[in-house]
Amino acid sequence: MHGFDTPIFYDIVAEFDPDDCPEDCVRPCEKVCPANAILQEGGVLAERCYGCGRCLPVCPYDKISEFHISGAITYVRDVTATAELLERDDVDAIEIHASGREPAVFKELWTGLGNSTANLKLVAVSFRDLRESTISAIKAMYAIMEANIQCFNLWQLDGRPMSGDIGRGATRDAIAFARKLASAGDNKPKGFLQLAGGTNGHTVEGLKKRLFQTTSIHETSKYETIPSTLCSPNALIAGVAFGGYARKIVGRVLSSVQSHHGLARVEDFPEQLLQAIIESLALVGTVKCYNIQKQRT
Repeated sequence: MHGFDTPIFYDIVAEFDPDDCPEDCVRPCEKVCPANAILQEGGVLAERCYGCGRCLPVCPYDKISEFHISGAITYVRDVTATAELLERDDVDAIEIHASGREPAVFKELWTGLGNSTANLKLVAVSFRDLRESTISAIKAMYAIMEANIQCFNLWQLDGRPMSGDIGRGATRDAIAFARKLASAGDNKPKGFLQLAGGTNGHTVEGLKKRLFQTTSIHETSKYETIPSTLCSPNALIAGVAFGGYARKIVGRVLSSVQSHHGLARVEDFPEQLLQAIIESLALVGTVKCYNIQKQRT
């Protein structure tokens, strides 16, 4: 769990210690890396890695992690400091990144937060697809939170961690992860489901084809024909988080400002600011159920 003193934009790359890899590892990470950023001797070349996240789920030993590159200083706070921050009464949501594999660590974190969560309106827990262990891991985490959670809870499904890929294929893992949870029936965890990791401009289109035409899914039968969309109270998916992809969209505008004016605030250039807002609204509008036409450039 990370806390930041100031809002920042950052890039995320993969990271692992090559000396920690077993000698008999077949190195699937090397094979799937589209940027040839993983070397047998040197690990990940940060200057080549663009954060697609393809290496994370294929590592058979779970040795690969995310590393944040930033021009600003970031701080990792302990649980006590985070609890004190929440008790200030001006924080209404928290996002916890969990592996799902270590319930004892999650319990230590949640217990450490104590009554500081009483003022929250939302608790989001982000985690990767653990395949056959996913449902049991979620249930274990919710059982830990259930005793003193007093607000909405949201499960952020990190289909392809770190990914800002723009292709249709990049979002398939996120949609497949959502489908797995939405089709769990009585085993479906309590709380809202939100897609993340691998989300891009094709995500909502894919969800409409795979999920939004139904209010319930059964693995052994075809979809029911009851219409449902993100706007419906019966929607299977509560939201979509556009992280890396949204940064790429806005980043194009920010880069344009910097190339013409050097280091400057986009707020000082109304035309470019409007362009960034329109681009952003066009993206989130697919989820928010309104349509904004992007400006042609």
